[in-house]
Amino acid sequence: MLSLNEIHKTFYPNTPDERLALVDVNQKLEAGDFVTIIGSNGAGKSTLLNTLAGSIIPDEGEVSIDGRDVTRLPEQKRAAYIGRVFQDPMAGTAPGMTIEENMVISLGRTKRRSLFRGVSKQLRERFREHLATLEIGLEDRLNTKVGLLSGGERQALSLLMATFTEPKILLLDEHTAALDPSKQELILRLTRELVEKHSLTTVMVTHQMEQAIEFGNRLWMMDEGKIIFEANDDEKDELTVPDLLQNFENIRGKRMASDRALLSK
Repeated sequence: MLSLNEIHKTFYPNTPDERLALVDVNQKLEAGDFVTIIGSNGAGKSTLLNTLAGSIIPDEGEVSIDGRDVTRLPEQKRAAYIGRVFQDPMAGTAPGMTIEENMVISLGRTKRRSLFRGVSKQLRERFREHLATLEIGLEDRLNTKVGLLSGGERQALSLLMATFTEPKILLLDEHTAALDPSKQELILRLTRELVEKHSLTTVMVTHQMEQAIEFGNRLWMMDEGKIIFEANDDEKDELTVPDLLQNFENIRGKRMASDRALLSK
């Protein structure tokens, strides 16, 4: 479903600020795989996600989705294949538009046109059915401006809009980091349910190691633009946070950069 071949990316090349962001990344994900990615700040996690989304074009290498080379395909054209939820709940929705209008736009990303002349009764009922699965009452608030929703409600809506068109790939960019613990639990529950419901191939970046161990069937650890450690489903079942920290130290010869979020749940 997803193939990364010899991906390299350098920021500010041939300047004093030159930085290797991705180095020799080679990975394949089968349909339905769910990989979690961890690493310190600056490890390359977000750059990798942006490369998958098309907002960053690699200097070298190839990205393919479901057998199609999308390496040079811009972000807006790659949207038909990819759903994405950002860390900031404000980023995935249009606050001045209603819930219904946001869902229409989301539905339109898989079409040649992005807006419809109107919303039929049948389509509105479809929206209500999808919203009802969130179990937070948004199905009765279709005409509410999204800017009036709480952060957790907006993130739940973003997650729903990213998945209800059943994309080839779902990208989750630390999508619970800006939420309080109770809202984190809600979004993680919805994540699990929606990924399983649609059998989505998923890539989730997280700073929280316990999340990385708990979710998905594969785990990648990144540092200095490289995937330095990976674990499959069976191996993940045996992992603990101290194991991951020790693996990092064994591989890199140093301790992982201090970051309280790495140990938080």
